Amino acid sequence: MNILQQLKGENNIFENKTEKEAKKEILNLVEEYAKKFHNIPEKYVEGNKISYASRVYDEKEIINLVDSSLEFWLTSGRYTIEFEKKLSEYLGVKYCSFVNSGSSANLLSFMALTSPLLEERQVKRGDEIITVAAGFPTTIAPIIQYGAIPVFVDVTIPQYNIDINLLEDALSDKTKAIMIAHTLGNPFNLKYIKEFCEKHDLWLIEDNCDALGSTYTINGEKKLTGTIGDIGTSSFYPPHHLTTGEGGAVYTDNPLLAKIVKSFRDWGRDCQCQSGQDNLCGNRFTNKYGELPVGYDHKYVYSHFGYNLKATDMQAAIGCAQIEKFPSFVEKRKENFNRILNGLESVQDKLILPEKASNSDPSWFGFMITVKKGVKRNHIVQYLEENGIQTRMLFAGNITKHPCFDEIRGDTTKYKIIGNLENTNRIMNDTFWIGVYPGMGKDKIDYTIKCIKKALCK
Repeated sequence: MNILQQLKGENNIFENKTEKEAKKEILNLVEEYAKKFHNIPEKYVEGNKISYASRVYDEKEIINLVDSSLEFWLTSGRYTIEFEKKLSEYLGVKYCSFVNSGSSANLLSFMALTSPLLEERQVKRGDEIITVAAGFPTTIAPIIQYGAIPVFVDVTIPQYNIDINLLEDALSDKTKAIMIAHTLGNPFNLKYIKEFCEKHDLWLIEDNCDALGSTYTINGEKKLTGTIGDIGTSSFYPPHHLTTGEGGAVYTDNPLLAKIVKSFRDWGRDCQCQSGQDNLCGNRFTNKYGELPVGYDHKYVYSHFGYNLKATDMQAAIGCAQIEKFPSFVEKRKENFNRILNGLESVQDKLILPEKASNSDPSWFGFMITVKKGVKRNHIVQYLEENGIQTRMLFAGNITKHPCFDEIRGDTTKYKIIGNLENTNRIMNDTFWIGVYPGMGKDKIDYTIKCIKKALCK
């Protein structure tokens, strides 16, 4: 008799059990299942596929996921509250909002700056935001979609972050913010940029989606990236440092920004109640808002034109298990990165190897390589792919060269470019990266190093 038959028949396995006892039995079975059928130790064979990134998990994530599904709350709930709390504690920030993706986190972080609640510091259409073209499109998409103007500056090689020497040239009386990413985990020059923003009264958004766990020492204090600017963002997509499946987060120490982020995330509403909670403010039916009648239900008052970008409690349940393992993930990424760096030292006449920023300790997302003159990137990339090793470009390379710019190409009322983006274009033509994720063993790394050296000899 199978389990379905038992559940329907007289021999129901839960017939004499409480709900708590039944759940415990289910989760015990889930644990046994996960240990037997997930994360089976892999014996690596040369030539087998080596991913650029992958999930790293055990039975705890699966138990949490099933536990949440049995509750069937579905939207944000107790696991969401727990995950936001744990992430805030890890980062050392006061406020954290769990969202449905890193791209949504970037959208919310930018849109928060457009709130009229910020008064004279509000970003308005036509205002300028300094950023880079060498990166992922959702760092700049919200700027363009809103009607602000991204001002693109070049990056440096081999750090692959914004060239701070170009910031003064990019500055104008319309500049309101800097929004840039820590490239593949390597922090940008936070000391200089933070001081630049303070001097010119600019917002700083740290796109931390590829750098969770990286640290930067500023004014003698070691701090996690994403916590030094006004707002930080993270992505929890499966290849990232920590995963919830789909998911992301926005975090800040600024209570007003935190309030605005939650409003934009939750349909634009003014109410700050958690899902399923009523009358947190104690004035649900007493206050006056806009031109609404006095006492209009505060749960349906909207202070922004917002979205619904919440994640589910099932995703948060996975995150609660992941964050317990997270410090070990960071250390393994560093170890893998250094093994590749040491392994490729002998071919620096042909390859430019990555360099970490001063005052930083990166939690690397990948290992970036730029080929030198006389070496063809595509030759190496194709050789690696043919031998089972995944490679990736630095995302868009130069986002301004993509078809999404065709309708606005050359229109300086839509975007601006400072200089000629020489290094950005070189990255587009000569740069690629390989994985360093925690699930990579030494055998995979050593095989990757061997294949790169072989490709250079062909």
